Amino acid sequence: MNRSKGWNIYFVLMLLLIVLMVWASMQKKDTISYTWSMFEKDYKDGNIEMAHISQNAEVPTGTVKFYLQDGTSVSLYVSDVSQVEKRLQEKNIDYTMGNVPVKNWFITDILPVVIMGVMLLFFIIFLNGQAAGGGGGNKMMNFGKSRARLTMGDENQKKFTDVAGLKEEKEELEEIVEFLKNPAKFTAVGARIPKGVLLEGPPGTGKTLLAKAIAGEADVPFFSISGSDFVEMFVGVGASRVRDLFEEAKKNHPCIIFIDEIDAVARRRGTGMGGGHDEREQTLNQLLVEMDGFGVNEGIIVMAATNRVDILDPAILRPGRFDRKIAVSRPDIGGREDILKVHAKNKPLGDDVDLKQIAQTTAGFTGADLENLLNEGAIVAARNDRAYIRMEDIKKAFIKVGIGTEKKSHVISDEEKRITAYHEAGHAILFHVLPHMNPVYTVSIIPTGEGAAGYTMPLPENDDMFWTKGRMLEDIMVSLGGRIAEEIIFDDITTGASSDIKKATREARQMVTRFGMSENIGVINYDDENNDEVFIGRDLAHTRNHSEAIAAEIDREVKVIIDDCYQKAKEIILENEAVLHKCAALLLQKERITRDEFEALFV
Repeated sequence: MNRSKGWNIYFVLMLLLIVLMVWASMQKKDTISYTWSMFEKDYKDGNIEMAHISQNAEVPTGTVKFYLQDGTSVSLYVSDVSQVEKRLQEKNIDYTMGNVPVKNWFITDILPVVIMGVMLLFFIIFLNGQAAGGGGGNKMMNFGKSRARLTMGDENQKKFTDVAGLKEEKEELEEIVEFLKNPAKFTAVGARIPKGVLLEGPPGTGKTLLAKAIAGEADVPFFSISGSDFVEMFVGVGASRVRDLFEEAKKNHPCIIFIDEIDAVARRRGTGMGGGHDEREQTLNQLLVEMDGFGVNEGIIVMAATNRVDILDPAILRPGRFDRKIAVSRPDIGGREDILKVHAKNKPLGDDVDLKQIAQTTAGFTGADLENLLNEGAIVAARNDRAYIRMEDIKKAFIKVGIGTEKKSHVISDEEKRITAYHEAGHAILFHVLPHMNPVYTVSIIPTGEGAAGYTMPLPENDDMFWTKGRMLEDIMVSLGGRIAEEIIFDDITTGASSDIKKATREARQMVTRFGMSENIGVINYDDENNDEVFIGRDLAHTRNHSEAIAAEIDREVKVIIDDCYQKAKEIILENEAVLHKCAALLLQKERITRDEFEALFV
């Protein structure tokens, strides 16, 4: 609002200056072309109605302005005004006499220069105002200044009570709050508060919210900035912004500096990409010096968030810089329920909405995922013109978030529908029969936004920290169930199982190379997961860590696992072929079936 008002003031002032310049230009001498012969003709024809004679002060020359019968006026410069006066008297034409106007040197010479100077002054003031306000126009005026946003006092309303599902993380950070409130308590026993706290974890788990809550609890200034805001295409800008940020922080200590997505500026150095003079590396070097170099940053705590701690430079992770590394993980079932309660405060929920059940069915969801789930449920309720959210709305939102928007308008042939029905029925049967798999939540043959012709969604019931070998093998069997059903029923196969095959192959290869679950290969890690990570901080000359013979053995082991799972899954589906037909028929009839409808087929 303030920036818009400033723009309006500048616009009005510029408009007034332009009007003044136009008016000044209109004060110039009349330059209409009118000759003596034209005067003679108008004189004879009687076209002259009136005249005004302007004579110079010391000579008979002057200018005569004639007013013609058609209402126009023309001017004529003459060498002797007395001759014109005599002619006008002969025909009794009214005329007036006066002196030639003296040239206004102020309007013609000085005023245009003054106007241009004032316009230039306004332009300079405008640019300086934009730079001081941190607006978009300050890029050309203020490259080296920090872009951190300062939040002080009542501006930061976040508290630990606003952060749900992160009990242990909050307990660990309460020491930081206590130090900011009462540093003498720690310094009296010779304790040094951590200079930096690194929050690491998957996206959406609440790292930024935790940092805001710490500043709110401690009631101290909070500088927030993104890692990408430091780096520009101009050399030295990033380092200058780091220096400026810490200078501002020193003026406001005790305070917190929060750098979000710090991996944008603190990636591992020496990858061979850009060399030692790379702008990003210079920025990182300056950040290292400011955090624990020759300067003293008493009362400044640096907090940072990242979901790629593995690519950060080792120098920034050492004690003295980021002393603490706090893992902000995905919430468990209790944490999810607390998060749902926080996000449901301002949403009218129906009596049938069970937040505990929603928490049970959303294993692996982050805080951001849960907020999005309830928001999508509210959108569904609003679209149906309801003033409250029902459980059915949240179930629809769960499918949309987990699978994608259903494309009911897509035209699909009956043959493709039939193939999809048997494909999804094959997955569903294996989910139900295999002991370590989650039960079926929904089976559908409605195409989704992910490009799938249908989907089978399981219902997670537990938060698993790890999987056993048996469960991984069963998961591979479930992935192959759709292709097996196609082969059994149609004696042919389609391209619809490509993503299932890719998933099964990746999982089998991880069993062999990463988890040591192959008897022939042994408990040795041959994983090449870092082989293609040059551009996110890995070594350029990274090579494979095993021989060609081992690579061939790995391929054989992966094929053995896939073939064995395929055969076992095929036997299970053949044993339940009657259920396969009934499930496919029900899907063709209803397009989507629930858990109860599916499990009833086995009775």
